[in-house]
Amino acid sequence: MRVKRGTVSKRKHNKIFAANKGYRMTKRRLIKVATEAYLHAGEYAYAGRKDRKRDMRKLWITRISEAVKLRGLSYSSFVHRLKEANIELDRKMLSNLVIEDPDVFDEIFNQVKTVN
Repeated sequence: MRVKRGTVSKRKHNKIFAANKGYRMTKRRLIKVATEAYLHAGEYAYAGRKDRKRDMRKLWITRISEAVKLRGLSYSSFVHRLKEANIELDRKMLSNLVIEDPDVFDEIFNQVKTVN
């Protein structure tokens, strides 16, 4: 007796086609091409999640750097003095302070500036 796979294949194909909704031309119509597109999209999404972390850190550093430059210090010396002063704020928190609460950032900067 032979095994008929019609419904199983159809279900698998529909899963891929549903994921590829919004793609153009054969990437959403033909199963071989659609499967390739689906797999590539997964790889790009994975890489993108890693890149986002890198990009956010760059953004935080840029914000802090500009704020510190306006106050007459370089970013690297600011970070070095932060460590010497035992102020354990990460770049994300410092960046938030620059934007949302510049007065608190000024206080931190003044504490850091006195450290030598």
